[in-house]
Formats: sequence, structure tokens, C-alpha cells
Amino acid sequence: MSSKLHQIQFTIIAKYLVQQAEKILIENVKHSDKDSFKKLYLQYHPVLFRFVVSRIRDEDIAEDIVQETFIRIWNKRQSLMSDKSFFSLIAKISSNLSKDHFKHETVRLRHKENITEIYDQQSGNPEKSLEAEFIQKNILNIVHKNLPLKQRTVFLLNRMEGKSNQEIAEMLGISQRTVENQLYRALKTLKKKLAKL
Repeated sequence: MSSKLHQIQFTIIAKYLVQQAEKILIENVKHSDKDSFKKLYLQYHPVLFRFVVSRIRDEDIAEDIVQETFIRIWNKRQSLMSDKSFFSLIAKISSNLSKDHFKHETVRLRHKENITEIYDQQSGNPEKSLEAEFIQKNILNIVHKNLPLKQRTVFLLNRMEGKSNQEIAEMLGISQRTVENQLYRALKTLKKKLAKL
């Protein structure tokens, strides 16, 4: 019985010490201590990653969400509260980011149109063909000047070479969901830039 009581006491004390250590790290982070932030990151990254993967079901996107979560923590570090659960905070932030991801996926599916259809629709009209050629040149210009390497590669493989998302995923060694996500972002940038022409 005495041994069991000692074990319970040890567990309580150990938990208390962990909580106090975490509070110190959070207070240090509030004062822009990067070493303390790194310790929190290393401590919570694995468990937060598993938490997000259980919701997103895609490791690449889950990693993006985890990274963005910690970026937001750092950016809002002065508002951190050391007496509140740190995991509850990052879980809430990552949950909101996951919801945003699903919203973007819905939008992406609604706008999943091949831009080259513009050319097909206008090919019978000389004036429209010139307009389509102008748009195509601007699209390629935007792609090369404004899209990050991964987005540009995915876009060109899909829209210019007609590769399927699965084929692109296999070629680049990434998940199909990541391909879809990169393609959505590329199309969003194109739409924004073309609207300014």
C-alpha cells in the first residue's frame, strides 16, 4: 500500500514539475526567447501532428497545418497565457486551420475547370482566338513569374501536359491531396492576376 501511495505522489509531483516547466517556457516565449519556442515546438509537434492527421487524413497537408499553427503562436506570442493549457491552444488553432482547408477544398472543387477550355470555346472566332492567345501568353507569364516552384510544376504538368493528379503525385513523390491543394492555390493566383489585366 505504501509503495502505491509513493507512486501516486511521484506521479503528482512529476506532473506538477512538467506543468511548471511548461509555464516557464511559455513566459520565455512571450519575451521572444527562440530557444524556449524551439523546445515547445519539439515537445508538441509529434502529438499535434497526429491530432491533425486524424482529421485531415493527409500527412503533407497536416504538416503544413502544424507549421502554420506554430507560426501563428510565434506571431501572437505576447498574448500567450502560461496558466492555460498550451496543447488546448494549438489544438484549437489547428482545428480552425483544418476547417479552413476543407472550405478551400469545397471552393476548389467548384472551380475545378481547365483553363484551356477558354481556348476551345473561342477557337471558331478569329477575334476570340487572338484574345485567347493573349490570355494564354499572360497565363504562362504569370505562372513563371508568380507561382512557387511546386505550384508551377504541378500546374504545368496538369494543364499543359494533361497529367492526372495521380500521375503527378507519383512523378513528384507527393500525395494526391497535396497535388490538388497546390493546383487550387495556383489557380487562385492565376484568377487574381488575370482579373487585373
